[in-house]
Amino acid sequence: MFNLLLITDRKISKRPLSHAVKAALEGGVDAVQVREKDLNSRELFEIADELRKLTATYNAKLIINDRVDVALAVDADGVHLGWRSMSIKKVRSLVGPEKLIGYSAHSLHESRNAQEDGADYITFSPIYKSRSKEVTPVGADKIRTLEKHIKIPVIALGGIDEDNVDEVLRNGADGVAVISSILVAENPLEAARKLRRKIEQFKNKSTNMQGIASVVSLPYNDR
Repeated sequence: MFNLLLITDRKISKRPLSHAVKAALEGGVDAVQVREKDLNSRELFEIADELRKLTATYNAKLIINDRVDVALAVDADGVHLGWRSMSIKKVRSLVGPEKLIGYSAHSLHESRNAQEDGADYITFSPIYKSRSKEVTPVGADKIRTLEKHIKIPVIALGGIDEDNVDEVLRNGADGVAVISSILVAENPLEAARKLRRKIEQFKNKSTNMQGIASVVSLPYNDR
């Protein structure tokens, strides 16, 4: 899947959106979700087409929010849906088995339904208070409630930055999605780089610990 997803919001970006996305990709973002809900079809296509070229250059995924037609037109890697969108099953019939389908979930119930309907991953939010939305955060420990029920990747979203990303990962998130922490940063490249570094450090440490645990559990003669 992906470790670090950037969700676009050109209205809060301190730089032109394509410049900020390019810097974020250089810093280690491995997926970009285009979420510019106020644009008409032509405007959205133009942005998506430009970002498709950028993401392809950096071997990153491009996900289009809601608009299946635009996703297909620019050959994006997938579509992200929410409760107001077409059903996951309907979108799957339109985009085929190879495209990714993500879903915005805010509870265990929504997460389970998305998984059962065939979503490839969910974003789970809001984890912390966010600058982009006025919502009540659920806290990182809420991710733990999904652990026994959700087998598809869980991407945590909402107020995540380099100071709290470790807590999110410790609670079971497979990756993180961010908006403000990169787009509002004075240096989006460095902001992305710091986040990616922390994610990689956490996952490398977890892998090493699992390796040690598996060796310790072996019979002495098999070590």
